[in-house]
Amino acid sequence: MAASGAAGTPGRLVQYVVVRSDLVHKLSWPLGAVITQACHAATAAVHLHYADGDTQSYLAGLDSMHKVVLGAPDEVALTGLSASLTQAGVAHKLWIEQPENIATCLALKPYPKETVQAHMRKFKLFK
Repeated sequence: MAASGAAGTPGRLVQYVVVRSDLVHKLSWPLGAVITQACHAATAAVHLHYADGDTQSYLAGLDSMHKVVLGAPDEVALTGLSASLTQAGVAHKLWIEQPENIATCLALKPYPKETVQAHMRKFKLFK
């Protein structure tokens, strides 16, 4: 069940996806390849947490899903975020692209926005 908002109504469920912006801007990956990485991470996070109540509620609203895609400047920032999320108990999937074995993005399971927004504040929308 989703956490309650200030007015006693369920908080808006959101799935945050954080993508390395240097893949496009410095390493010249094709945009489609980077979008694919985000899709992999988002799908994996939902799969890993499929039985979670917030995930089920998120999927039940199929036509009103809300995602926020943010940019991390590089692999160090992305893996640092993953470590801090793990320490805080925030469920997520860090996507490691194979065979390159590099972290490309991460996705949180769906959460009420107010529950995880503070962890995402230092990242800007992906451009």
